[in-house]
Amino acid sequence: MKNIIFTFKDGSPKYKQIYEQFKLFIEQGDIRTDEQLPTIRQLAESLQVSRNTTLMAYDQLVAEGYIRGEGRKGYFVNELEPALFQQGTAPRNEQQTESTTPVLVNFRADAIDQAHFPLKAWRRIANRILTLQESFQYGDPFGEVCLREQLAAYLFQSRGVKANAEAIIIGSSTQQMLIHLGHILKEDFPSVIVEDPGYDGAREAFQFHRLHFETLPVYETGADFSQLGQMQSRLAYVTPSHQSPIGVSMSIQQRQMLVHWANEIQGYIIEDDYDSEFRYTQRPFPALASIDAQRVIYLGNFSKCFLPGIRLSYMVLPQPLLNRYKDRFRHFESTASLLNQLTMAKFMEEGEWSRHIKRMRLIYRRKMQHLAAGLKNEFKENISIIGEQSGLYLLVKVHMEHSEEWLIKQASSYGVKVCPTSLYVVNNYSVRPIIKLGFSSLSHEEIQLGVQLLKKAWS
Repeated sequence: MKNIIFTFKDGSPKYKQIYEQFKLFIEQGDIRTDEQLPTIRQLAESLQVSRNTTLMAYDQLVAEGYIRGEGRKGYFVNELEPALFQQGTAPRNEQQTESTTPVLVNFRADAIDQAHFPLKAWRRIANRILTLQESFQYGDPFGEVCLREQLAAYLFQSRGVKANAEAIIIGSSTQQMLIHLGHILKEDFPSVIVEDPGYDGAREAFQFHRLHFETLPVYETGADFSQLGQMQSRLAYVTPSHQSPIGVSMSIQQRQMLVHWANEIQGYIIEDDYDSEFRYTQRPFPALASIDAQRVIYLGNFSKCFLPGIRLSYMVLPQPLLNRYKDRFRHFESTASLLNQLTMAKFMEEGEWSRHIKRMRLIYRRKMQHLAAGLKNEFKENISIIGEQSGLYLLVKVHMEHSEEWLIKQASSYGVKVCPTSLYVVNNYSVRPIIKLGFSSLSHEEIQLGVQLLKKAWS
């Protein structure tokens, strides 16, 4: 094969430049079909780069079909039609070039740890459930009694919520339950107080019913209740145990203030307790619904703490709303899988759920600490970390003269996917950009690599 001569340019990762140069050689026919490429070690030595750099370039070429790996023989060029690349080839714009960068580390916040998922226990129970007669029928429109009974016991033990199984409704997701709930609330409650910043999925559900918004500002120090008494809404949606996305927890004084407000105006609080299982410094805080079950609508789910694809959520309704809800939806089928409900009920009954939560709390705490320590070591005073006490993600406030868009784009160019927080904001924007880093699905090695790549990207 002809000698490969590279002149590296500043501003672009070296693996990306190697990948693009080989891609050009292949498309132009300079490297022919079935021709063998240099080994990873040979190429690394000739270009004076690390083996990991050349491996990343080859991996991308393999993924796109330009080359193939043949075991211990090495890498070879696949057959292409060079003329297709030579005719009408337009210069690639910046966006197209970026899309070819492989994602090496994805700090997504919507995934769980696959390596420690209790697959054997879940499969064993699920197989047994499929032998039961009730698995071959339509289920209860409000959720299977066996799961509602298990949830009632669990909520009392873990969250202090005294709930009768009849008051629990099972559904497929938090958004779906909010949309259903909106049908029985919108006539009496034309507006709702939402946290700012706050969960955008809840706002979308409220907008579905054309509810008007009033905003409750939330900062790193907590929510600002100073204007609560002047607001017109009698309905409030909050995430008190682990505010989404800021991560702060509502103090007992604020919880009592909010419950007092709801009683005084005869309103309701929708408490979204989406990931309260994972608190790393103290025991999970008692739920708002444990203070006043008559004025709090309690929401929970199995997506964050167990498996997103299971599509199981639940809510506990105060009696007046429960009667209206059942009257409205008694003729509708359940939106949650019958098989998953029955399996989860038995999973909880046999103690597998409690064992899983205890195990994952320890695993996620170690990942949280590893990520936080790595960020502090690499960035020092250039960042502030928000939300180390609980949850499955960290927020990073960046004290550099860069926008959120630039930080995300630059991270992507180095193969790191990070998440914005601006989408959670209504009006209460931060002076400095804040980036969201989920860690639950990553190994310690991936977390370390991701932090190192972010250091290079943002420097």
